[in-house]
Amino acid sequence: MSNKQLIEQFEQRETPFYHYDLGLLRKTIEKVKKLAQEYDFDIHYAVKANSNVPILKEFQAAGFGADCVSGNEVSLAAECGFPTSDILFAGVGKTDKEIKTALKLNIKAFNCESSQEIEILNGLAAEEGKVAEISLRINPNVDAKTHKYITTGLDENKFGINHSDLPKIVEEIKAYNNIHLTGVHFHIGSQITDLNVFKGLCLRVNEIQHWFQEQGIEITHLNLGGGLGIDYQKPDTNSIADFEQYFQIFSEFLERKPEQKVHFELGRSMVAQCGALVSRVVFVKKGINTDFVIVDAGMTELLRPALYQSYHQIDNISSKKAPQIYDVVGPICESTDCFGKAMTLPETQRGDFILIRSAGAYGEVMTSRYNLRDQHEALYTE
Repeated sequence: MSNKQLIEQFEQRETPFYHYDLGLLRKTIEKVKKLAQEYDFDIHYAVKANSNVPILKEFQAAGFGADCVSGNEVSLAAECGFPTSDILFAGVGKTDKEIKTALKLNIKAFNCESSQEIEILNGLAAEEGKVAEISLRINPNVDAKTHKYITTGLDENKFGINHSDLPKIVEEIKAYNNIHLTGVHFHIGSQITDLNVFKGLCLRVNEIQHWFQEQGIEITHLNLGGGLGIDYQKPDTNSIADFEQYFQIFSEFLERKPEQKVHFELGRSMVAQCGALVSRVVFVKKGINTDFVIVDAGMTELLRPALYQSYHQIDNISSKKAPQIYDVVGPICESTDCFGKAMTLPETQRGDFILIRSAGAYGEVMTSRYNLRDQHEALYTE
């Protein structure tokens, strides 16, 4: 869709709001689906990346499963038509209420992260008269080489079970009548762009698989998590992530047992590029050393730059004037409410439409009402 066509649609709406390109999303889904079928991999969409119902229904229609990290995500996935036999429930702090919700829905499996969680799950499953299938989320101590706030696979992270605790936990599971251990789960971080990291994960998973084999435990499901990064710098040139190399690495380096299912829980890599935050320029403020473009979107609409110091490409689709340098900031009463410093934009004026790109993942799901901000419905186009 051209900038002129976008502006015509945007002018009918109050800003800020999220715009989703369903055409790009479907191309991405088809790419992943084709490769997954070639390698016989199972895909579970990570609902936490974007839980909008129209987005979820695209993944459900493609035949993907759902990876959830809260009871409400589990319930929403089921409501959107995901077979409960294809819903996984992960998370380091599942409450009793959330666990009971998932048990009643007969989900596929719980990804368990501690000895105490397994003990509680066993008791709650017994109350429901059910046997809960579980995977152990194991911390492989693999450095994802990404931002420290989104690294999850190191020994000092709160996630997963350390390898040294495995013998004790496996022995405890043998005494539980309402737990069935069938899988292992790994997730080492997010926005990983050095794909060699996944080679290291495969080698570590192979070692852990050998350990389970030595204990006489059959692992029928391997969940390798997600984490594949996208190109935030060049969203138009690289609108679809490098799924070919990603899956090829696991096919080549993972020692897969016969009849063993291999799962991936992809989120950001499938939805980030299809979404943009649409905003209008409120003021252009001349500073001493810096000129500011003040937009009507803030960290309440897109938290990532304030939280992770993340970069997003910013486009002014209203202007074709000579380029200028601006800091692009929002209206929130926080100094961290800044989308980009020293950004090159065409000369900008009040009322121009600004797109903050690659915001389809961890954007709208993290919005807040801080400063009693209004919230507006997303726009979906083909």
